[in-house]
Amino acid sequence: MHSKIYCKLKCSKVRIILYLLCLFFSSQASDDESYISDVSDNISEDNTSVADNVSRQILNGELLGGAFRTGRRTSLPAPSPDTSNINLWNILRNNIGKDLSKVSMPVELNEPLNTLQHLCEELEYSELLDKAAETDDPHERMALIAAFAVSGYAATYYRAGSKPFNPVLGETYECIREDKGFRFFSEQVSHHPPISACHCESRNFVFWQDVRWKNKFWGKSMEILPFGTVNVTLPKYGDCYVWNKVTTCIHNILSGRRWIEHYGEITIRNAKSSTATCKMTFIKGNYWSSSVNEIHGVVMDQEGKVVHRLFGKWHEALYCGDAPAAKCIWRPGSMPTNYELYYGFTRFAIELNDLDPVMSEFLPKTDARFRPDQRLLEEGNVEAASAEKQRIEELQRTRRKYLDDNHIEYKPKYFRKVIDTHNKETWVSNDTYWEVRKEPGFSKIELPILW
Repeated sequence: MHSKIYCKLKCSKVRIILYLLCLFFSSQASDDESYISDVSDNISEDNTSVADNVSRQILNGELLGGAFRTGRRTSLPAPSPDTSNINLWNILRNNIGKDLSKVSMPVELNEPLNTLQHLCEELEYSELLDKAAETDDPHERMALIAAFAVSGYAATYYRAGSKPFNPVLGETYECIREDKGFRFFSEQVSHHPPISACHCESRNFVFWQDVRWKNKFWGKSMEILPFGTVNVTLPKYGDCYVWNKVTTCIHNILSGRRWIEHYGEITIRNAKSSTATCKMTFIKGNYWSSSVNEIHGVVMDQEGKVVHRLFGKWHEALYCGDAPAAKCIWRPGSMPTNYELYYGFTRFAIELNDLDPVMSEFLPKTDARFRPDQRLLEEGNVEAASAEKQRIEELQRTRRKYLDDNHIEYKPKYFRKVIDTHNKETWVSNDTYWEVRKEPGFSKIELPILW
């Protein structure tokens, strides 16, 4: 075992050196105005200081608790299952207008990720936050924050055919990205209503949110109505950005080609300054409309005067300025080969459920990567995944009944409830996750049995 760890340590050091060399040579490239594009595939030159700092932490064993990764997978173990034989109408006809989060669905309709991992997926383009943290102009900074808010929707474009697993109460997820310079964790803090909370930190920013949602089936479509806010702080400037999420609608649930749409308005404010605000509108259209997936927005000063105009499509690109001289400030990375056969996952999504043998020693047993039904679905064993899903759901019902019968209030381990300035409940980190991970370690503490 020790020799394996040593090999991983050695390989990881080589990987880090090569990575830093790539950063050096990339900094010699020409200053193209669309440099923020393809950030999922390449690290921006502006992240050099972050990467240097995090790489030192990795080599010192500070970030990973002594565990090192030698590389990330580039494909899933098995393609998504055939769902053509599932009669959704038989499942949904008695649930029109109801909250579908309480309706048990066949495992074939799931993708091998859950909501806790989806929250991490919103950080795929965290380089935009790194860039904002080095941008002195507050209005340009706000434009980059807006681009980051939009980028979180890009991965959904090819994902209308499946749904994420619903986390069980107490389930967690951890993600350390030394290449992107951040560490992330999330926890399911409430079962009814379902609430997922997350916290992410890096040298340049802190990101957190809690998400609660309602799903409603309207016959031909399903709406996902999110509640809660997204928060980002940039310590360098003392900024604290807060914004809401828009409504998501999945069309043609029962027949035809399913497609996904986001509509509504996002308002981004800086809680620490009124210098700049932003409003982004996701336009409601239809499948055949030329305006499908279009977004328009403005960055305004404190008097309400428009400083920057933003436009584009949430799955293609976001531009700042007036056409045709507008500057592309974000574009999603290219999709992996045969993505249609593998749940429509991006490269970043493919990596989220990867379970490194060495890393697994440092994760709590409540981490989503240990969840058997999700793992079995990823491996293509649908029958076993279905049986495990039913067992886990029944186990959760039993745990909930025990808490109710004994009048026990459930308390999350890594988040605490607070009341914000608008007298609304929100969940924030209690600053214990990484401390517990480091000392004494999750293997030495008592954790609930979730599956």
